[in-house]
Amino acid sequence: MAADTDQVQGKNRGGRANAAPAPRLRERYRAELLPALQRDLGLPNPMRVPRVEKIVVNMGVGDAIRDNKLLDAAVADLATITGQKAAITRARKSIAAFKLREGMSIGAKVTLRGARMWEFLDRLLSTALPRIRDFRGLDPEAFDGKGNYTLGDDDEGRALLRALGFPFAGLPAVSQVAS
Repeated sequence: MAADTDQVQGKNRGGRANAAPAPRLRERYRAELLPALQRDLGLPNPMRVPRVEKIVVNMGVGDAIRDNKLLDAAVADLATITGQKAAITRARKSIAAFKLREGMSIGAKVTLRGARMWEFLDRLLSTALPRIRDFRGLDPEAFDGKGNYTLGDDDEGRALLRALGFPFAGLPAVSQVAS
């Protein structure tokens, strides 16, 4: 409760002034969804209710083996999309058939937590997904059994983001959002 009092006074836990209001999806989760999930799952303690811990946005750039500029473009695109600098991912082991050596740069990723995570999820659910043509909902089979959910696939994700106005300079052309 002390953190809520600090936020009312215009400061966060570190004593610094808040730059932005609390994300609206987080507030809705705490006010509406958390109590409903607790009731539906029959959990006595609200801390046992499932919650979103982090969102990892990654982009594999297989052609980065031949052209390193593609990887730079992917890092710039992820920074534009998430508002945070992307980390370059490297190959864990060599695969001769793909001319891939251990330690080569093959992609980029961004891990979102806290307010940035809630803002990204809010934009994804309220803006991006409804703009997909013939959208029929998210696939419940995309859960991996450990609580992780995978969304998007190769060109679909980039096409969706292109439709939202994100520039993808330097990456190969992608077809329009599925019709």
